[in-house]
Amino acid sequence: QVQLQESGPGLVKPSQALSLTCTVSGGSITTNFYFWSWIRQPPGKGLEWIGYIDYSGSTYYSPSLKSRTSISRDTAKNQFTLHLSSVTPEDTAVYYCARSEDGVGPDPTMWAQYDNWGQGTQVTVSS
Repeated sequence: QVQLQESGPGLVKPSQALSLTCTVSGGSITTNFYFWSWIRQPPGKGLEWIGYIDYSGSTYYSPSLKSRTSISRDTAKNQFTLHLSSVTPEDTAVYYCARSEDGVGPDPTMWAQYDNWGQGTQVTVSS
């Protein structure tokens, strides 16, 4: 059984960078053909897809966040990490990592395609 666990700072100051790590157990992040996404939910709003890194290390980001986002991985630790620069209070959200198979389809917000999710981690951007 694959399990995902997010970790990172709960509080970040505006204009700083945010890094969150997802540690995967029970399966390798390099296994064909899994895709590993970051998704967030601001307070009182719906889920928002941020981007993914796939089994080969290729990445793709939401156009709305692309300029501030990167996702990297450490295959030795079986982890992947979200980097979000220049955060603002609008980046306050619960952040999730999730897995899908064979991509994220034409619509990455079809949430049913994600078969494994982490429990989520709260990030607050405030001075």
